Amino acid sequence: MRAIWKGSIAFGLVNVPVKLYSATEDHDVSLHQVHNKDGGRIRYQRKCEICASVVDYEDIDKAYEEEGRTVVLSSADLKSLPAENSREIEVVEFVPAEQLDPIMYERPYYLEPDSKSPKAYMLLLRTLQDTERVAIVQYALRQKTRLGALRVRGDVLMLQSLLWDDEIREANFPSLETDVKISDKELEMSSALVDSMARDFEPEQYTDNYQVQLRQLIAAKFEKGDSIDTEETFGVTASEGEGGEVIDLMEALKRSLEKKRGKASTASEESDDAGTAKAASKPRARVKKA
Repeated sequence: MRAIWKGSIAFGLVNVPVKLYSATEDHDVSLHQVHNKDGGRIRYQRKCEICASVVDYEDIDKAYEEEGRTVVLSSADLKSLPAENSREIEVVEFVPAEQLDPIMYERPYYLEPDSKSPKAYMLLLRTLQDTERVAIVQYALRQKTRLGALRVRGDVLMLQSLLWDDEIREANFPSLETDVKISDKELEMSSALVDSMARDFEPEQYTDNYQVQLRQLIAAKFEKGDSIDTEETFGVTASEGEGGEVIDLMEALKRSLEKKRGKASTASEESDDAGTAKAASKPRARVKKA
């Protein structure tokens, strides 16, 4: 990994030098746009609407317009902002993790100690672990002052950028103001369905099927061009789901439970069959004759 930022965590009078790394990466297949008539690649150019010249990125400034007036801000102007020049992640307070609404979380970053001795880094890490708190921090990154949560993941400090409070919209839906009555039986069956699907979360068990199928499609197009067969390529025929509005909620819950229980029963039988087959495949012990 390559560090994208260097600075330090200001923890009271303690200074913790760190390097910042992106903690996630995009696994999507990279596609570009082409003209559907001749396959020519589509290119985007930055053109000036006054002189019609194609402008290099380094020759572009930013501007703000208000009531017909425009002010131009150069790179030097933006770099003159005090917050832009800060290389400090300032710890503001420590809060219980459960007080942070997940809707606030944005991009995660790993922090690596950037000094000869990682003692100050490990002290902060252990303190967060022992107190079971998250540090709320403020910092500047990529021409923005940001709010963040400093927490521990495994044996490393992680910085998670947070949305500002005024960036989160309120959910105001009149449809939710309707008086809805939920019967005890409906709640009981819904809870039973949840119980039938309850298990520990294992993220490695999930696959991005769209990306897998996209790679299959690309491989098939390379091999056979436009004359590919969907069923042959993917092994299934494209079909419509059971969508549509649910009219009888109880019936839908009942069918869902039966479906889940049927799958569980089949899985159990397959497991038993596999165990029986494994036992049958073992060689029998020879019996010595007296």
